[in-house]
Amino acid sequence: MVTKSRRNTVATRTTFLQAMPLFAQLTTDQVERIAEDLHPRTYQRHAVIFNQDDGSQEVYIVRTGKVRIYRCTPGGNETSINLFCPGDMLGEFAVIDQQPRSATAVAITTCVVWEMAGADFLKHLRAVPELALALSRLLVQKLRWTAAYAETVAQYDAAGRLLHMLLLYNSQIGEVIEPGKQSRLDLALTQDDLASLVGARREWVNRLLQEWRRKSLLSFEGGQFIFLDLPKVEEERDRHLEGATIPL
Repeated sequence: MVTKSRRNTVATRTTFLQAMPLFAQLTTDQVERIAEDLHPRTYQRHAVIFNQDDGSQEVYIVRTGKVRIYRCTPGGNETSINLFCPGDMLGEFAVIDQQPRSATAVAITTCVVWEMAGADFLKHLRAVPELALALSRLLVQKLRWTAAYAETVAQYDAAGRLLHMLLLYNSQIGEVIEPGKQSRLDLALTQDDLASLVGARREWVNRLLQEWRRKSLLSFEGGQFIFLDLPKVEEERDRHLEGATIPL
């Protein structure tokens, strides 16, 4: 017998899922069946959700907080690849291709995620063609993000890469303050995290952030960026097209 509390929980999850593009075209009954297979997990800041190269087979939906995805080089250095926010899914690659995790996922704030066993996820993909199609769109979006990330490595020096990454994140999750001029971007990242985005040192990032503040381009405090003049930020980024070496 399904309790009232359980019905309310499923209803709350269903409403949240229906706001995600991945599930937006599904019927309420279909989304409810998916919601029934989700299990809440809480991760504190810096807690690892899954590790690169492990064989876990779960998918996750971020309910609250932010998750950083990074790869470790053979030398042990971290290279950040992406950030996931509420409403994002992660971990599906390993379930689809049945291979070890390609990267590590770590909570950068206290996070609540909904976990689903890989077998259940595949069950829903087989049962709901619309979900499989929506997932293919999601994977294409992630591929486009990877291509945009690769562009930052190929075209810009370290300072340009950092600005380009921030502008990419701003286009996704930034909050407009003044259209075309100012916006707020809350990434909840430390200067160490920012350094890992471009393979640099924290001290260099600190100097760069101070320089950008003096130029009235952006400010950074408590993990939050304020873009003070977006056109000038883009101009500053484009000043760093290729040429310079990564500061070590």
